[in-house]
Amino acid sequence: MPEITSRRGLLFGAAAVSAGALITGCTSNEPSDSNDEPAGNNQPAADDKPGKQVTIGFAGPQADHGWLNAINDNAKSRAEKYSDVTLEITEGSNDTAQQIGQIETLINKKVDVLVVLPADGKALTQVGLKAMRAGIPVVNLDRIFNTPQAYRCWIGGDNYGMGLNAGHYIGEKLKDKPDARVIELAGLDNLELTKQRTKGFDDALKNYPNIKKVARQAAEFTVESGQAKMAQLLQAQSKFDALWNHDDDQGVGALRAIEQAGRDDFLMVGGAGALSAFQAIKQDDGVLKATVLYPPTMAASAIDLARALGQGKGIGGMAEFEIPASITLYSAVVDKTNVDQYMPTGFK
Repeated sequence: MPEITSRRGLLFGAAAVSAGALITGCTSNEPSDSNDEPAGNNQPAADDKPGKQVTIGFAGPQADHGWLNAINDNAKSRAEKYSDVTLEITEGSNDTAQQIGQIETLINKKVDVLVVLPADGKALTQVGLKAMRAGIPVVNLDRIFNTPQAYRCWIGGDNYGMGLNAGHYIGEKLKDKPDARVIELAGLDNLELTKQRTKGFDDALKNYPNIKKVARQAAEFTVESGQAKMAQLLQAQSKFDALWNHDDDQGVGALRAIEQAGRDDFLMVGGAGALSAFQAIKQDDGVLKATVLYPPTMAASAIDLARALGQGKGIGGMAEFEIPASITLYSAVVDKTNVDQYMPTGFK
C-alpha cells in the first residue's frame, strides 16, 4: 500500500462518509422542486442526468501495486459512466518531477478540474497550489498535500480506522478466551500509514484486557515479503490465536507461509480489500476470516466530486451548497456475512 499521511490531526472533525454513500449522494439525488422546502434543501446537486461538459485531468502514481491499479480502473470506469465528462489521464509515475510535469501539462490544457493522487504529497504541494491559483479546483486523492490551500477537496482512506476496526473484530472474536495471544504483520515501518494502522490496532486491543499482542513483524507490502516475514513469525510463535495483516497483497505470501507450515490454529484478518481475500473469505476453508477495507472506490468518488465541482453543484443528501472540504472513507470489515456485497469492489 502506498504512503498516506496521517489524517487524524488534519481533518478537524470532517464528516466520515463511506465510498458507497458518497457515490450515491453525488450522482443520484435530485434537488427538491417544492417551494415549501427550506432554502438549504434547494441547492443544485449533481445527478446522473447529463449536464455541463466537464474535462477532468487525472494524475496518479505508477500502478505498481494491485491497489493503485484499482485506483486507475475506478477513475476510468466512473468517468465513462458520464456522457458529460472527458477524462484526460496521465501515464502515471513514481518520479515526482515527472508527475509534476504531467500535472503542469494538464494545467496548460486548461482542464476544468484536477484529480491528483500524488506519488509524494509533500513534493507535489506546489503544483497543487499552482493549479488552484490558476482557477482549477483540485480533488486531492488519498496522499494529502501539505496545505489545504493546494486542494479544494480531499478524499481518502482512514489508516487509523483500519487498525481500530481490525482490532475490534479480533477482540470480539477472542473476548471470552483467557490469555489470548495475537500477532501483527505490518507494512513498511518507515511509512506513516503503517504507524497509524498499528496505533489503531493497539488502541482497540486496550478494550480487551484478556488479549495480549505478543509479536509484530514489518513486511514490505509485497507477496514475497509477506511470505518471508510470516514464516519468521510462525517459527518464533508456536501458539497464538489471531493475526492481523496490514495488506492483502502481502497477505497472499503470508497465506502461502501458513499453508507450508501446516498451521490452522488461529484466525487471520487482512487489510485493503483484494479480490483474492474476498474469495478466500467466502470459501471459508482457511484461516482468513475477514479483511478491513481501504477502498480504491475512492477514485470513482473523486471523479464524482470533480464532476460536481466542474458543474458548480453540491452533493445530494446534504444541505450545504458546496461539496465538503474533506471526506474520510470508512474502513468496513468484510467477513462471510457481507462478502458478497463487496465482491464487485475487490481488486486484483
